[in-house]
Amino acid sequence: MKETIGHFNIRVYGLVINDNNEVLLADEYLLDQKMTKFPGGGMKYGEGTADCMQREAREELGQDIEIVDHFYTTDFFQKSFFHKDHQIISIYYLIRFKDDIRFKISTTPFDFKELKNGNRSFRWVKIKDLSDEVLTLPIDRHVATLLKNKYC
Repeated sequence: MKETIGHFNIRVYGLVINDNNEVLLADEYLLDQKMTKFPGGGMKYGEGTADCMQREAREELGQDIEIVDHFYTTDFFQKSFFHKDHQIISIYYLIRFKDDIRFKISTTPFDFKELKNGNRSFRWVKIKDLSDEVLTLPIDRHVATLLKNKYC
């Protein structure tokens, strides 16, 4: 019997929670579609998960972070949102900035001039207001429920 071998895609995300019980979200235009997700992205070959989180923070947020604690790792099968033969494993860390925030925080979703792949903006959303309508990715939606259970 021939086994089908799929591909694994490891994603690492940072959860930044402020004093107002809000979490930082990234509104992005990727692969010709709007997405709202937690900041982070794909792990590269040769990186550890903490290294990936540090790199993603520098790339997306433009500054260094400190990893406070592990929050969650996917514990169920999740097919990729984008690639039918890929399984996603996502790791979420609670993180904080080493310095004051130096990037723009918006109050408007998708606060960029044009829908161009790679454009992104950031905003705070109250944890209690996280919902399936707010977040695009299935695992992020699951993490939103875990955040609500812990912080609300």
